[in-house]
Amino acid sequence: MNVFLSIARRILSILVTLFGASVIVFIILRVLPGNAVSAAMGTSEGLLTRAQIAALDRYYGVGQPAVQQYFSWLHATLTGNLGVSLTYRESVSTLIGSTLPVTLELAFFSMVLGLFIGVGFGMWSALHPGRWQDNLGQAVSVVGLAVPGFILAQVLSVYMADKFHYFPSSLNFVGFFTNPWLNFQQIIFPALVLSLGIGAAILRTTRGAVLEVKSLNFARTALGKGVSRSAYIWRHLFLNSLTAVVTMSGIQLGYLIGGTVFVEQIFVLPGMGRQMITAITDRDYPVLQSVTLVFAAGFVIVNMLVDLTYSLVDPRTRKR
Repeated sequence: MNVFLSIARRILSILVTLFGASVIVFIILRVLPGNAVSAAMGTSEGLLTRAQIAALDRYYGVGQPAVQQYFSWLHATLTGNLGVSLTYRESVSTLIGSTLPVTLELAFFSMVLGLFIGVGFGMWSALHPGRWQDNLGQAVSVVGLAVPGFILAQVLSVYMADKFHYFPSSLNFVGFFTNPWLNFQQIIFPALVLSLGIGAAILRTTRGAVLEVKSLNFARTALGKGVSRSAYIWRHLFLNSLTAVVTMSGIQLGYLIGGTVFVEQIFVLPGMGRQMITAITDRDYPVLQSVTLVFAAGFVIVNMLVDLTYSLVDPRTRKR
């Protein structure tokens, strides 16, 4: 019963968060200059008569009171109607359906590389405190946290193009099942850029958590009883540090969903991040509202999954 109540509370929390996010997005877009009519017509709006403008206001729904506009949009969204793009004249659902897999693939590879960097270097540093291995791990974390991702992306793309004539982004993006090797070339460097920042945060958390566990009595007792080194490292140190690692990984994965925006733009990946930038430039309000809501939904769903993971990592949380 407690499990069902816990799940119900989490679902309710997600719905409340998404409702708040939808209100904020709607208000921000309405505060900005212009509206759907000016975005769709551009400079041609000045050639329209007042009657034509009023007709377009009714067509796009911008002539209604703001509250009525919001609930009309919310009702349409809940029924699966995300509207039509003002730029491409296509269904927003179709556009998101074509760009979402790219962003998810980028996020997946970035997270895998980030965990490899963070957990690998974090464990290595914690097992050799004060030695060169620890200094190397600390250097990796400093670089990952100090260098902005968009600068690293620019430098990496220019360097690979200049030194190795490496231009995978100049080709049309292909899916993994269409051409795995080309897809890997197009994804690996954007994922590496994102993973460095993710890995740096996980690295510091892993190192600190493992060092704390090493100082506890049960860890020293296990070592004194002569357990194998691999059992000591992974069963006693790593597993007992896993709660902190999962927490930080969940936070980084949530931010990663939004962090794909600049990387997709620099590496010319047709994902949701680049779609959002295009929508902002073109004042494509239906696309911008829907993409922002999808990012918000991804963030809260990731946090819910992290909370549920705690019950697997730490049995003490199952009673809550």
